[in-house]
Amino acid sequence: MKGSLTVVGFFLLGCLLGRSDVLPGAVLENNLTIHVLYILMFLVGLSIGSDEKLKQILSGIRPQLLLLPLSTIIGTLSFTALISLFISEWSVFDCLAVGSGFAYYSLSSILITEMKTASLGVQAATELGTIALIANIIREIFALLGAPLFARYFGRLAPISAGGATTMDTTLPVITRYSGKDLVFVAILHGILVDLSVPFFVSFFCSF
Repeated sequence: MKGSLTVVGFFLLGCLLGRSDVLPGAVLENNLTIHVLYILMFLVGLSIGSDEKLKQILSGIRPQLLLLPLSTIIGTLSFTALISLFISEWSVFDCLAVGSGFAYYSLSSILITEMKTASLGVQAATELGTIALIANIIREIFALLGAPLFARYFGRLAPISAGGATTMDTTLPVITRYSGKDLVFVAILHGILVDLSVPFFVSFFCSF
């Protein structure tokens, strides 16, 4: 929860600085977000590749374990497509791009803003990227706060699915507590696979 609030705080700070005349013109005129995106993608690969448990996780993969991240992806995109029917301002593909963040708010919001600028324009693309940021932060917060209820009423796998891409890091402690230590391996594998799917799904839906 603290980490999510910190992200929101930095986002609001960026909005305030962007609206003010405090920052040098070179910072605002140059497209720094694409470079930040490259650095972010590098750090994601670095964190996954350097994880000491990665080899153990890969060697322990069984086909049935892949059903959970697959269910998370299909469930998220299906529900997002359904909700898009009630949103007239954005197309179904725009909504699916937002949903494809799977709670990975930092990466998905930057990707959407960069990739939709050409088709929607800077203002609309920034707005859609902001929606992605807020929507995926809210998903993480719901996963953190709702884990005990999800586990109680929908089963021990429900908190993992709700956490999306965050089950390998930020939501892992609550998942361990309410889903059980025996599902830690499943949660980490789920987080890695969903995490890796984010750039592919976001890029795919942004291409329409």
